[in-house]
Amino acid sequence: MPSATDAAHGPAMFSKGRAVAGCALALVMALGAAGCGMNAKAQAAKDIARFLGAVLRHDRAGFEAGLDRPEVESDLREQLTELGRAKGVDVGEPSEFAIGRMINPDAFHLVDAKTGQPVAAPPTEAQVAAMLKVRNGTHVCLDEAVTHRCRIGFAKRGDAWRLTGVPLGDLRIEVPPAAKP
Repeated sequence: MPSATDAAHGPAMFSKGRAVAGCALALVMALGAAGCGMNAKAQAAKDIARFLGAVLRHDRAGFEAGLDRPEVESDLREQLTELGRAKGVDVGEPSEFAIGRMINPDAFHLVDAKTGQPVAAPPTEAQVAAMLKVRNGTHVCLDEAVTHRCRIGFAKRGDAWRLTGVPLGDLRIEVPPAAKP
């Protein structure tokens, strides 16, 4: 086998310098991927704060921009169908009209986590980040304050985070107090 310095056979196919460069590139790519996961919460908090602001202002256009309507409708349809089965009632598919009416800004209730009273201002990105649970790099949810269950889901769609799942019934979101400056 020729050595790396054997001029008669040309340069070595794999040199120590290339090995180090390859390892360095792999490390940079791994750290970049980890950074994306760590940054998911901050990116999601920004878009979700904007969405919750639209909810609070009853801004229909802003609300629609922050949700993946077909996915939320599908989620609600599955929940209603499962609820019917659990109760022994088979009423067929829930109507599109009924499902559509369940997804609107008025269905959400943003309240102060300490007092239970409606909030006067939309939550900040920091307040939203405090409520978020990162499931993976493309899915987060608003964590329920008491049980710490995921209640309201959001997913990365293109370059924005959109609402993708809500529970049936009460869409109460308990906003934690803002951090003191």
